[in-house]
Formats: sequence, C-alpha cells, structure tokens
Amino acid sequence: MSDTSNDPQRQAALAYHEFPKPGKLEIRATKPLANGRDLSRAYSPGVAEACLEIKADEANASRYTARGNLVAVVSNGSAVLGLGNIGALASKPVMEGKAVLFKNFANIDCFDIEVDESDPEKLADIVCALGPTFGAINLEDIKAPDCFIVEDICRKRMNIPVFHDDQHGTAIVVGAAATNALRVAGKSFEDIKIVSTGGGAAGIACLNMLLKLGVKRENVWLCDIHGLVYEGRTEDMNPQKAAFAQKSDLRALDDVIDGADLFLGLSGPRVLKPEMVAKMAARPIIFALANPTPEIMPDLAREVAPDAIIATGRSDFPNQVNNVLCFPFIFRGALDVGATEINDSMKIACVEGIAELARATTSAEAAAAYQGEELTFGADYLIPKPFDPRLVGVVSAAVAKAAMESGVATRPIDDLEDYVERLNQSVFKSALLMRPVFEAARTASRKIVFSEGEDERVLRAAQAILEETTEKPILIGRPEVVERRCERLGLTIRPGSDFDIVNPENDPRYRDYWETYHSITARKGVTPDIARAIMRTNTTAIGAVMVHRGEADSLICGAFGEFRWHLDYVNQVLGDETHSPHGALSLMIMEDGPLFIADTHVWSLPTPENLAMVAQGAARHARRFGVEPRIAFCSQSQFGNQREGSGKRLREAIALLDRLETNFEYEGEMNVDAALDPEICARLLPDSRLSGPANVLIFGHADAASATRNILKSKAGAIAVGPILMGMGNRAHIVTPSITARGLLNMAAIAGTPVDHYG
Repeated sequence: MSDTSNDPQRQAALAYHEFPKPGKLEIRATKPLANGRDLSRAYSPGVAEACLEIKADEANASRYTARGNLVAVVSNGSAVLGLGNIGALASKPVMEGKAVLFKNFANIDCFDIEVDESDPEKLADIVCALGPTFGAINLEDIKAPDCFIVEDICRKRMNIPVFHDDQHGTAIVVGAAATNALRVAGKSFEDIKIVSTGGGAAGIACLNMLLKLGVKRENVWLCDIHGLVYEGRTEDMNPQKAAFAQKSDLRALDDVIDGADLFLGLSGPRVLKPEMVAKMAARPIIFALANPTPEIMPDLAREVAPDAIIATGRSDFPNQVNNVLCFPFIFRGALDVGATEINDSMKIACVEGIAELARATTSAEAAAAYQGEELTFGADYLIPKPFDPRLVGVVSAAVAKAAMESGVATRPIDDLEDYVERLNQSVFKSALLMRPVFEAARTASRKIVFSEGEDERVLRAAQAILEETTEKPILIGRPEVVERRCERLGLTIRPGSDFDIVNPENDPRYRDYWETYHSITARKGVTPDIARAIMRTNTTAIGAVMVHRGEADSLICGAFGEFRWHLDYVNQVLGDETHSPHGALSLMIMEDGPLFIADTHVWSLPTPENLAMVAQGAARHARRFGVEPRIAFCSQSQFGNQREGSGKRLREAIALLDRLETNFEYEGEMNVDAALDPEICARLLPDSRLSGPANVLIFGHADAASATRNILKSKAGAIAVGPILMGMGNRAHIVTPSITARGLLNMAAIAGTPVDHYG
C-alpha cells in the first residue's frame, strides 16, 4: 500500500477537521445567560415551569425545548460509504458531516450519535430509548440486513419519524432521476425492464421505490456478486432480496441485460461492460452509482450508446444522485408538521417535488454555484443541483402537505403558501426585509433598463423580475448574443417577446438618442461626433438617455466597471436642479437584523452638508424597508473628544440637522461600538438621543464606510443589498461588480418603487 501521509489533499482534509477547533460542530446557546436573573430562568427554579408544561402535555416539548427541530444521526459504523465496517468511533467525522448538511441545507439542529453495538436488536433498543430527546431519527451507515431490522423495530416502537437515509434517501433521488430520465427517453415506468446490481439496503430500497412509481415486479432483474437473484437460490439470500427473485435459468448479468431500458447500479466499479450496454434497449438509461468508481464510466457507455442517459454518484459528471437533495428537506417538512412517521406518501411527494424542480427554470443561485454547466432540463440535467436554494421550499412543502393528507401530522399547517414563503426566507435572508419593497414594486408597473444586458446575472435577474414583479425589464445588448445566452442558460425568456432590447450597434432610435445626448451635453465639451460615438459604445449613457426621454423609469448599471465612472454619466444626463447624487446607501442583512451603511461610494470626503443630506436620505430609505431609523454618525472621535478630523465635520452635520425639522433619531459623533451597544452609549453619554442600537451608520470618509461594508459582507456573512443611489429620484442605481443575480433582482424591486424626487 502506498504511503499517503504526505499527500497534500489528505493533509488539507485533516487540517479542515482539526482547525481552528476540532470537528465540524459546536453547540451554541440561543438564550442569554449573562446574570443571575438569566440563570434562574434557564435553570433552577424557572426551568421547572417548562418541565411541568411538558408533563401536562407532551406536545409542549416542541414549544419549550429544541426537540421539534432536533434530529439524531445514529450509526454503528458498520457500513460507512467507501470505507466499510470501520466501527462507531471512526465513523464520527462522517456523522458530524451529515449533521452539518442538515443545518446548512434545512436549518435543522443535529446531534451525531455513534453507538458501539453490532447486534441490530440491541442497537434498536438504544435508539428507541433516545426518543424523548429528538424530533426525528436519521439512521446512517448501518450494514444490510441489520439496517432493515433496526429501522423496522424503531418505526414500530417510536412515535417520531425514523428514516434510514442510505435506503430511502437514495431511493427518493433515484426515483426523481428515473422519473425525468423516462420523460426524456419517451418511456414509462409500466413498460420498462430494469436490471439492477447490488442487493444491499440502498439497492433494495430503490427497487421498492420504482415499484411504487409503477414498475412491474416481473420486469425487475436483480443481480449481486453471485449473479442473478433467482427462485430457489440459497447463497447470500435474505427476505428483501428474495422478493425480487426471478423464475429463470439465466444466471449472469451479461445474460439478463439484453433489452434492458434501465440499468441501476449500486454495487462496485466496472461491473457493467460496454458490450453489455450495447445489448440494452434504444436510448438506454444508465444509473451507475458506485462511488468513487462507477459501474461504467460515462464516456465508455456513450462509445456504444451515444444517446444513453447517464447518472452517477459523482459530482464531476452530470446528474449526480446525491442524498442531500432529499434528506434535509424531507425531515424539514416532517418536523414542521410534527409527523409521527415518514410514510410512502411523503416519500413519493419528495420524488415528485425534486423531479418537478429540475424541469423548472434553473435558479440564479444554483447557476452561480455551478458556473460553466448548462443547467437546462434534459439528458444532462435530470435532477436539481444540491445547492439549488429552491429545494427547501418546494420539497419540504410537498412533504408537509403529504403528511397532512395522509393523517400523520400532529401540527398541521394552515397556510401552505405562507409556509413556503417562510422556508424561502430561511434560505434568502434578504427575503423578509425585502418584502415591503417587493410588495410596493408590485403595485406599480415600471420599466427598468439594464445597461449590461448581455451579462448572465442580468439575464437571470430579468427572468426573475418577470416571474416576481410587474416590472418590464429593458436590456441593452446585441439581440443575437442575448438570445443565444438565454438559450444556453436554460432561460425561457427571449428578447422582443418577453422584454424589450436596445441594440447599441444597430437601433432605429440611434439618431434620437445621440441628438438627445448632445442637446444635454453640447455646452459640456461634447461634440456631435463624440455624442454619436458614445451612443454606440457607452451602455450606461444609453440607459440614462432612455430614462431622460421617459422610455424607461429607472436605470441599473455597474455590473462591471468603476462606480464613479458610471456616476459621471448618470449625473451628466439625469442630474438637474432637483436630482443630484446625495450618497450611496448599502443595506447589510445580518443574522440579528438589518444595518444600513453610508456613504459608501459617492463622496470620498463628505462635507457637513453632504452628511446631513445622506442622513435624511438614509432615513427615508430605511423606512421603505419597514425599519424605523436610528442613525449614528461614526468617527474615531467620541462625543467631542477630538477637535479636528472627521469628528468636526460630523458635529457640524448634526448641528445642521438640529436646525431642521427631522422625524428620525440621530446621534454622534461616536465610535461604532457605542453606536451598536446601548450600554456603552449610555455609559459615555447618559442622555443619548438614540432609543436603542443604531441601525444606520454614517461615516465621515467613504473609505471607512466602504471598508465596513466589505468586511461585514466577506467576514460576517452579511448579505449586501445595494448600493442605493440616493438623491436621483430612483431614476438610476449603480451596483458593484460583485453583485449577484439575486442582488440585481433586489435592486430592480428598489428601482421599481416610485419615490419622491429626493429618493
């Protein structure tokens, strides 16, 4: 065996698990424990009240404890994927990893529990004894047939969902992939012949799922390491295999593969040979799911069957059959309705939800995670990608609905649409805060022009705008390029029919545009020749002219290029006595709430007058998001302790505001920690005008504001919305090159809301 101790990938994996602290999980308190009062409620005597409520009604455990959102990942390490029977302790990194997936994909809390017990009945006894702690049990990496015994006992004795993911998770994803593969191939479950290799837990569960979807049992041919499972065979048999025994004289995989429509492999490497593929039916479906080496490599299969539809268990090939598409979301739905089990109806609902999602337009977030892949429904895109954020809403809701309809839900959900929205909010942290803005945008039909209309992010945002708002996107770009990219990206929108397009190379409005631009800039050094050239090449200037002429209501630009370059053209065309850029406001969506930061881009060294205008604009915009503004002017200076520098300018800005009739709270100049921590602020200035922590920070330098914005985005996990260009009456917004398609959609909603001319 070769020495891998110095292999860089191995060392990187070990370092990942060891640093900065060992393992991949930690327990964090959700309630404060800062003083004796907190302690008396968290523990004795206050905790007794919660205990008595649960004793009176066990359902209260989900109200007063974490049980309703807590899953146990239980294993004895007897069949760890790719590693075999490595034992309970050695399996712990895998189980920790599973718990991380639960948390990250579906916000489900998890304890990994590794049990050193090989007897399946004793293992089942241990799991059943854990019932009071958990809302559901995920059995993991337990060898067959022991896994069948453990799950069967636990399901009968426990009144919470028990789910062996190696079996049912794989079966659900295979069912979804098969549903769509048959649709692509023009075949049906009722008519196909299936040949399967591998009689383990996952293989048997997959076959049982395919039967539920309509496959006829007599059309299933199961093979294992000993060949065909046939009637009368005694070697290495169990009841689960015997259920698929064929009455046949054939014995080898090569004998039974002839005419097969679907090969299902959950066995080992290179089991399926190219010459076997050649014997399969036309347009064969090959699910070669062994890891890391599949039963046949896709390129070898396509050499003999170019039209084959292929799925593997690997992420470096299309159609990865990955359990993460299923288990977080089936548990999410089950927990949220207090299901007592995960039944067949819920599993089939999960299959249908996953399959349906793949047939829908690909989300921008999934496309961003899988750049370079064409995520358009077809032979190479049968199931969604694991990072598709729509999974939690679509699949969990389908499971919850099935649980309610099948009578196993103890806490039914009254409004499924609201439930889906809440699930989506858990993925898009911006959704809740953006809701008032999106609602306002739906009441007005505004035309939004995007200057970088050929950019993939803009195209995906345009699709989302048409789906989620009443706005009408206008894209500046070459029509043939835009159409080709929409098709390649799997988008359903097309220029001309779904949205208007301005072709800078050849547009019938070209003369009108350059003459308009020249009329605005003739006394600013712009000659007719320069105006003509700019209207052929400068898409920001073209978009600004469209807004000036009333052909669009708002311009969004800046997806590439420097902010102030775009600002110069926006101000040149759209600036007037009532419209001028007052500042750029960025909204940072944090785990504990929103935080607005200004001015991040417009004024490098703002004057007191600039700062006062920024504060007034920021207050107006904060209210658009349903946030009552509390503004802090932030500086190194603290309430006058430094006479010069930014503190002086901030004090003068506050004096200007004091002379105006304002309707928002503001305070300063102050350090950021005093702005965000009322206790610090009260200690330094007991009569502070802020009634709570500041939610708007205004800085005396753009460097400080921009740095704070980027640090929060990059290191604190904040979602950035904006920058919002204040003072232009919502007629233009300049984004930054790091913006995502989701960010552009947010900006379109902001641009789609009418505001007064100071907005």
